[in-house]
Amino acid sequence: MRFFYFPVLIAIAGICSGCCGKKGPADTFKVVSCNIRYDNVHDGENRWELRREAMVEMLCTERCDLVGMQEVLAGQYDFLRENMEGYGFAGVGRDDGLRGGEMMAIAYRKERFDKLEEGHFWLSETPEEVSLGWDGACNRMVSWLRLEDKTAGREIYFFNTHLDHQGTAARTEGASLVASKIKAITRGAPFVLTGDFNAPPDDPVLEGLRASFPSARDRAPETDSRDTFNGFGMYQGSVIDHIYYGGLVPTLFRTLDGDYGVRYISDHYPVEAVFVYEE
Repeated sequence: MRFFYFPVLIAIAGICSGCCGKKGPADTFKVVSCNIRYDNVHDGENRWELRREAMVEMLCTERCDLVGMQEVLAGQYDFLRENMEGYGFAGVGRDDGLRGGEMMAIAYRKERFDKLEEGHFWLSETPEEVSLGWDGACNRMVSWLRLEDKTAGREIYFFNTHLDHQGTAARTEGASLVASKIKAITRGAPFVLTGDFNAPPDDPVLEGLRASFPSARDRAPETDSRDTFNGFGMYQGSVIDHIYYGGLVPTLFRTLDGDYGVRYISDHYPVEAVFVYEE
């Protein structure tokens, strides 16, 4: 086992104090979606304790304004919150609404955004309570924030989710529920939705989302179609991580498959979109 020594903590602090939380261009903001892979001791050379510094480095290097993370266990949440200087965090565990199970964690740059409201709902027939939906293998949920963009003088909503990996009905119904909930919550205000959708862009299970909202990958003038799931190199890749939006214009979309000091920072590559507000 490799121990996380004190000098490494100092190094992370140096990285974060040097780049986390810095402003981008005033008329744009950057969103990143990242399935960080839950802390699994059986991941061997890819286990969390060997990747976590690189994950922080990636998030700091990209200077994200908003980050949606999936598969975040409580210990991972605490580590990221403690080591990402300048960011506020939100999230609850999907299995108890507190700290049990994976979180749909959200990080936002406090210099730019103030949190006005926080909410959570489950992808099931009873979304207002901890619950398992349809034929899902796991509890699935959405965490969301209403934010004040202090730079733009606008309110914006940010949603983050992770659809089921086994149940087709759970993905189909879950995607439709996400779309209807976003419409009801935002009432036409600008928003971004990030997530691991466990489905490629044209999969029928995502029809409820595609019919309601555009995808940054599809609409950005500069974009790519690289695989986002890499399986730590052990499985065939696929494009299953997406960013949807409303009331905004994407100027860039890209898959972050660069080198951050380890071969893989997760079994997913993060995806990133840069937005401006619609006039």
